[in-house]
Amino acid sequence: MKILVLNCGSSSLKYQLIDMENEHVLTKGLCERIGIDGSVLTHKVPGKDNYVVETPMPDHSVAVQLVLDALTDKDHGVIASVDEINAIGHRVLHGGTKFTKSIVVNEDVKAAIRECFDLGPLHNPANLMGIEACEKVCPGKPNVAVFDTTFGMGMDEKSYLYAIPHEYFEKYGIRRYGFHGTSHGFVSKEAIKFGNLPADAKVIVCHIGNGASVSASIGGKCVDTSMGLTPLEGLIMGTRSGDLDPAVVQYICNKENKSVDEVLNMLNKKSGLLGMSGGLSSDCRDITKAAEEGHHLAKVTLDAYTYRIAKYVGAYTAAMNGVDAIAFTAGVGENDVEIREELCEKYWGYLGVKIDKEANHTRGENKVISTADSKVKVMVIPTNEELAIARDTLALI
Repeated sequence: MKILVLNCGSSSLKYQLIDMENEHVLTKGLCERIGIDGSVLTHKVPGKDNYVVETPMPDHSVAVQLVLDALTDKDHGVIASVDEINAIGHRVLHGGTKFTKSIVVNEDVKAAIRECFDLGPLHNPANLMGIEACEKVCPGKPNVAVFDTTFGMGMDEKSYLYAIPHEYFEKYGIRRYGFHGTSHGFVSKEAIKFGNLPADAKVIVCHIGNGASVSASIGGKCVDTSMGLTPLEGLIMGTRSGDLDPAVVQYICNKENKSVDEVLNMLNKKSGLLGMSGGLSSDCRDITKAAEEGHHLAKVTLDAYTYRIAKYVGAYTAAMNGVDAIAFTAGVGENDVEIREELCEKYWGYLGVKIDKEANHTRGENKVISTADSKVKVMVIPTNEELAIARDTLALI
């Protein structure tokens, strides 16, 4: 059973082909600059040199066909024909209120994804393009939509409803959805399994990368998650502001004679680490280096970054009346030894967290980094959203 996993952006297409018998990645790759001059496909097979194809890709249908050609190429491919692909799993950003789980795509599902364009304007149109491209190029193959919002749909009303007139939820579905859901769902379950925890364990996942979020779950079911109607809410991120007083938007609009759209663009693309550091960088590694060299704003930015994470973990511990495990994942979470150590030692001692400094010197592998007598098990669990999508796809077909 082989599953092709696609993650389509507006001008990109990431893919993996996974053999579900042993969950082995046969190949993965990336199509870049779709619809733009200079389109290129980079196809990676373990143990072989990368296969690079530079050719025009006017749309996603052409990109999907190039992917299939690469998969079946006599020198660089991993399958004899497209017939070996049993199904295609698609990452879809936003499912609105309609979808609480992954689903086999039909015309009604595509219509619902289209209805969510307002909620996911950058991603949903591209995700739908990928689905329709596969329908065109691979007719008859089942397509499965795996929504980034599915995990957050497990929240109770007290967690997901905003304290605004209820009519706006009823009319427009305005609520907290949460994102990085495929990652949070995967890591929360892996933490229970890897940490040998009870099936109903209380787990907090810190998905910390350029985009960042925290989730709380009991037995893998979401209790709360830090992102909201959009990915803008919650933690300080690479270029996103995270939580702030909504009146800030009106204030800047009035003072700078800007539109709401312009200010929201600033909060999404020019804020976070980048904005707070005075334009220094959106990369946590650059901010850390500058802070170590005595750059004042960089130090304040880094302190605020970890402080916000620490506060969310404290809040979610209260929400669940306890926590059994904290798992770090994503780029910063999996690789930044110093930030993990600071969070554990500076902020979470009251929880009984004790970090094993030697074990903490790990990057990109499943590892318990707390001591044997720590009251909370702290782990690094690399996320694998593609595998999670493939598992959901296999379960549905």
